[in-house]
This record gives sequence, C-alpha cells and structure tokens, in this order.
Amino acid sequence: MRSFIRFADGLSAWFGKTFGWLILLMTFGVSYEVFVRYVLNSPTSWSLDVSFIMYGTLFMMGGAYTLSRGGHVRGDFLYRLWPVRVQGAVDFTLYLLFFFPGITALVLSGWKYASRSWQYGEVSVNSPAGIPIYQFKSVIVAAGILLFIQGLAQLMRSIIAMRDGVWVQAEEDVEETEQLLLREQAPRAGVHVD
Repeated sequence: MRSFIRFADGLSAWFGKTFGWLILLMTFGVSYEVFVRYVLNSPTSWSLDVSFIMYGTLFMMGGAYTLSRGGHVRGDFLYRLWPVRVQGAVDFTLYLLFFFPGITALVLSGWKYASRSWQYGEVSVNSPAGIPIYQFKSVIVAAGILLFIQGLAQLMRSIIAMRDGVWVQAEEDVEETEQLLLREQAPRAGVHVD
C-alpha cells in the first residue's frame, strides 16, 4: 500500500507542478493583452478565452496534487480532536460514499462532453476569434482520472490510519513562505518553530 501511495503522490506532484507553470504563461498573456490594449490601443480577441482555458486547466490538473497534500478545504473543527483511528474510519467511509461516486461521475460525464466536443471541433462561443475548446474538455477526464488515483492513495492512507493509528504523510516538497520566515526569525527571538 505504501508503494502505491508514494506512486500516486509522485504522479499528482508531477502533474500539479508541471501545470503550475501555466501561471507564468497566464501572466505573460495578460500582460501582453494589457500592453496592446492600453498602450497600442489594439486589443486581442483571444486573450480572455485563453486566460480562462489556462486557469481552468491549472485548477483541474492541480486538484490531485492539492488532495495529496491535504490542501482542500475541510470542516475539521471536531475531526482534528478525534483519535487517528477514528479519523481514518471517517475518511474511509466518506471517500467510499461521496468522493469515488463523485469522481466517477466527473470522469464519465467529462468523457461524454469531451467526445462530443472533439466530434464537432467545438470552439468558444464567447470569443469572436473562435478559440478551440475541445482539448480543454479532455482535461476534465484527465483530472478526474488523476483524482481517482490519488483518491485510492487517500483510501489506503485511511486503512493504514485505522490499522496502525498513524497517518502516512506525503513527502515534503514545498514550504510556505510564512514557515520559512518564521524559521529565520525564531533563532533571533529564541523560539522553536516546527
């Protein structure tokens, strides 16, 4: 189980970090649009659609990575007070009852939408440029499959938590800026920071 968890975490991290570079492309694209619109007085007809497509792709493809790092919103004001074994049982139950049916519906519906979109070469109706969006609809399926794989890893984490009373943590790969700053300030203030 632990090897599958590492595999799923690694796969999610690779996709999340790779698609994270879309932030840079979006920044350049929007900056270009601002320049040509307000300096050259010649706005593009495609910039808004491309920005939406890139942001949606980033959001969808980063979902599994966020799940692997425990970054999704949780209402855990009571959950965090429970023993690890109880947390594991609750997570296991909720993944089976809600997560997997929802992700399965996402993949199946996404497949239907994507296949129809590819068949007639769908383009954006919101843009005079007619930006193709059929490839973006395929991202729905890819993101759903990645979430399903990561969900299996989370289910295995729940089983280990129920069995052993400990959570298998994802490997550390990114650290919040606030934590870095606190760690730098701690020796000066004589405070220990985890």
